[in-house]
This record gives sequence, structure tokens and C-alpha cells, in this order.
Amino acid sequence: LSGCDSGFGQATARHLDIMGFRVFASVLDLQSPGAQELRQSCSPRLTLLQMDLTKTEDIQRVLQHIQAHTNSTGLWGLVNNAGFNDTIADAELSPLAKFRTCMEVNFFGSLELTKGLLPLLRSAGGRIVTVSSPAGDMPFPCLAAYGASKAALSLVMDTFRSELQPWGIKVSLILPGYYKTGTTCDPAFWNVQKQQLLASLPQDLLQAYGEDYVEEINQQFIQFMKVAVEDLSAVVNSITEGLLAANPAVRYYPGQGLGIMYFIHRYLPSFVRDLFLKGFFINPKLPRALRREHHNDVKKA
Repeated sequence: LSGCDSGFGQATARHLDIMGFRVFASVLDLQSPGAQELRQSCSPRLTLLQMDLTKTEDIQRVLQHIQAHTNSTGLWGLVNNAGFNDTIADAELSPLAKFRTCMEVNFFGSLELTKGLLPLLRSAGGRIVTVSSPAGDMPFPCLAAYGASKAALSLVMDTFRSELQPWGIKVSLILPGYYKTGTTCDPAFWNVQKQQLLASLPQDLLQAYGEDYVEEINQQFIQFMKVAVEDLSAVVNSITEGLLAANPAVRYYPGQGLGIMYFIHRYLPSFVRDLFLKGFFINPKLPRALRREHHNDVKKA
């Protein structure tokens, strides 16, 4: 189970431990408050492992540890939960490095871990459950870097699902709604990210969009996260069902509003979906260069 420092990973690790399973829970930092909490609240069956999904040596060390402890039995389930995003901005304003980091954690890290554990999963005829995102299915405003990595993750897991069928391995995707997890709801964190983004933007881009444009996006996102759901049990239950149900669903959609969102996405014209996503999530103001007062200023000059 990856990404257990906070959020879904931490809650799921605790839940599976209470159910009596032997859990290998990876955390970024063994001394983090989340890791300490798991140590205190879980049984000695739970093993905490340090792993940064961007570091092959970390992944290999975890693989060796799990292999050594499950060689005779195989591994029943892998939960790819670790996810990363620290950019809320238009694709044009998001530095290429941010796209790469999202791909490294959300896609390549999960892919490497999955491929490394497949021999153990095949010998047990086990399960792979992966937490993706509706942002990987639809063009949420200002989430391109995160969404692109989740789209790649969803597709590769869907491919595994079809390819691993003969081995008896079942693969499920979890596409949660909006929940309070980790730093996602900390306005201070997002303000720092916004300042770093503004400092990194080329002057011509900053001129075209305007600093107030970036400020507005950030404010709307922080407002949106205030209504995120605190109770993570729907997601934990979906992950658990993916691991234990005789016939798990291919996709789980825990969270409110996703039914209508996917209905609009599938059956209505794309401009309706785009309007819905803006109304639901972030609706950026016009970039500075497109505003009437800007054109008037240019004419006067």
C-alpha cells in the first residue's frame, strides 16, 4: 500500500490492519506524524517501509523486503495510492518540470512498483487496486499536469486488467471525488506554490495572463477545497471491496457529484461539460491581454 503518510493510504492501512491483514505500508518519511500515528494505532502485523516513488533504489528496496516476506505465500493485493500534485494553473503557465514530476510519481513510480510485484501477485492470483482521478478522464481547468499523469495511470491499469485476466488477477480503479487529504486543503501550502509559480513565469507570459489571473485561480481553488469531504470511509470501503470482493468492479466512484459529472462527460456536447467543470471547480477570469480595459490602455499608448 503506497502513500500512507496521510489521507486515503493512512486510513486504508489502519482499516486493513483492523481487519486482520498483514499490511506493508509505504511512507515518504518514517518520522512523519502519519507514520507515527500508524505505529501507535496499528498492530505489530503492520510493516512501515520508507519509499519515494521517484527513486528506483527506494522501490527496489521495498520490493526486496516484500519478496523476502511473501515468497512462500505470494502477495494478495497491491494498492497504488501515492499521488502528487503541487500546481494549480493553466497548462501554458505550468512549468514542464511540474508535468514531469507528476508523471514520475503518479505514473512511472506506480508502474515500476506494480511491475516489480507482479510475480508475487501472479502466484497468489491477487488484486491490484489503483487510486486514479476523474481529472484523468476530463479536462479539469488548471489541473493539466496532474490530470495527464492520472490519465496515463488509468490507461496502463486498464491494460493490465485485460492482460492479467488469464492469470486470475483482478484490477480495479478508484476515482474519488473531492476529499480532504494531506496538503490539499492547506491554504498556506498553495500560497507558497502560487508565489513560486509567479516567480518562475517568463515576463511575456506574466504580461499576457496577469498576476491577478493566477491569484484568482488560487483563491477559487482554496475556496473549492473548503467543501472537500473529511470522511474518507467511502474511498477506504471502495479500496477494500476492490481487494476482497469476489467480483470487484472495474471502476469505483466514491464521492458526491461524480454521477452527474460522468453523465455530462459521456452524453452531452463537450462545451456543456467544459462549462460544468468551470462552474463546479475553477472558472478563471479572462487573461489580462484579452480584457477590454487592457485593449483600451494599449490604444491610448
